[in-house]
Amino acid sequence: MNEDQKAIRDEIKNTLNINPIVAHLLVERGVTSAEKAQHFFRPQLAADLHDPFLMKDMDRAVERLNDAIGRKEKILVYGDYDVDGTSAVALVYRCLLHFYSNLDYYIPDRYDDGYGISQRGIDYALEGGVKLIIALDCGIKAINMVHYAKEQGIDFIICDHHKPDPTLPEAVAVLDPKREDDEYPYPHLSACGVGFKLMQAFARNNGMNEFQLLYPLLDLCAISIASDIVPITGENRVLSYTGLRCLNDTPCPGLKAVIKQCGLEKTKITNADIVFKIGPRINASGRMLNGKDAVDLLIARDQNTADECARRIAEYNESRKELDKQVTEEALRQVENMDIEGKKSLVVYNPLWHKGVIGIVASRLTEHYYRPVVVLTSANGLASGSARSIQGFDVYHAIDSCRDLVENFGGHTFAAGLTLKEENIPELTRRIEQWVDDHITEEQQHQHLDIDVEVPFHDITQRLYKSLRTLSPFGPGNSKPIFVSRHLYDAGGSRLVGKNEEHIRLEVIEPISGFRHNGIAFNMKDKFDIIKSGKPFDMAYTIEENAYKPNNIQLFARDIKISEDNNITQVLSMILQSKYDEVDSAGYENAH
Repeated sequence: MNEDQKAIRDEIKNTLNINPIVAHLLVERGVTSAEKAQHFFRPQLAADLHDPFLMKDMDRAVERLNDAIGRKEKILVYGDYDVDGTSAVALVYRCLLHFYSNLDYYIPDRYDDGYGISQRGIDYALEGGVKLIIALDCGIKAINMVHYAKEQGIDFIICDHHKPDPTLPEAVAVLDPKREDDEYPYPHLSACGVGFKLMQAFARNNGMNEFQLLYPLLDLCAISIASDIVPITGENRVLSYTGLRCLNDTPCPGLKAVIKQCGLEKTKITNADIVFKIGPRINASGRMLNGKDAVDLLIARDQNTADECARRIAEYNESRKELDKQVTEEALRQVENMDIEGKKSLVVYNPLWHKGVIGIVASRLTEHYYRPVVVLTSANGLASGSARSIQGFDVYHAIDSCRDLVENFGGHTFAAGLTLKEENIPELTRRIEQWVDDHITEEQQHQHLDIDVEVPFHDITQRLYKSLRTLSPFGPGNSKPIFVSRHLYDAGGSRLVGKNEEHIRLEVIEPISGFRHNGIAFNMKDKFDIIKSGKPFDMAYTIEENAYKPNNIQLFARDIKISEDNNITQVLSMILQSKYDEVDSAGYENAH
């Protein structure tokens, strides 16, 4: 931290009277003044959201929507089958349903339609007399399908957030903050976020109280932002922060039913709960059968209907878990039988794998082998796949380099989908490996932790934990702070736990202060010898609340290694120094 950053840190700490560690973390996250820190802690919809009409084509989209309602045309809300797509469809559908009833919605089937805008979907619209389709989380590359719809007299408004090609579809309006010709101030919205901006613009244009209308729908934004792993910065932070408040206080009947199934009724729901519990359940419908059930859940008006939808989706989720485990095991065995020595990417294929779980399997292989992965299966005579990447490496560009081999593709930096002819798989495998080999750096091939700040044990208190919670919601761009403490020892009670003794229950002491803390190191059995070696070790960790002992904190270990300097004199000297620019946080804790 340079001198200017120290001055900002001190201004924030003194003006807002906050914990100095939290002030340090704010500066590291790009907050440059006490005023901006206040907005960070308490974002406001009216003050902190951008004008929706700054987005390219927004005026055209609102004009066409107004025209459709004025002419009483039938409108079809069309979306992808994942959480972002189904929540976006639910948001737009529920919003419009307040004052217009000639509406329908459509979610493509993974097998019968494939990803994105399909002829089957357009034909459905044609048979129903639809004149306008609002496409959410898809459509940015659907040049042929949008042209086909236009020939049939059907207009499109596209609300997408995937990377577009230079040529855009012939839609009335293409809303995508990633358009190269779009100067919208925030490019990282989820698809549900883009749908929210369309409804915000529509409400404003028609003289409505936009935030009174849209606040009850923000729980859907929170679900989409967390599930689609978009950055929790800028507008996403505003929508996520407010959406989580809505989700905790007044969730829609569908989300209330899912919250109950997840056992979260009496807890404060966080982004982590969405990512690991709520989101996968909603996603299960689109993975196993059709995402329409997820939309049925999210637009349900009464609790009984919502509970029945949630029950069906819970059954899908159990089937999804079984398939996920089976396909993951088969994929791992396939890789084990391959010669991957020296390979910097992996492409695996089995035509029998269920299309609904290959994205999850790709993520698991990426985690296991820590390299970009493409997992392929077969559907409708084509190979269909999902790609996942590692920190800092753009897998979308790798697939883009093979666009002559694929029928269709789209996605983001770290996740993409593609379809291709099965006979092109060997050449795709070769070309992906060559591209990754040419472009990946040595640093990108190794996992590393970004440490936020080094702290002594006496600063780790319940008060600090409560102060850290004010930085939430956490996610990409605003990760949960990772701390490091050095020259620690086993306090005598550390032990292996778990069914296969794969975890470590920690009891750790900092000798110079005598402070000790408990913690957990999941799947770190290989670190147990370090802890029991009698030598000092360093530990990187997050600070969590013990779920079984409320108001008790514990350390969630992220890595453990032998301290580089074992000289006790130097160790004591280092521990006595403050590791975050001589901030006397202990004095702060005592004074406040």
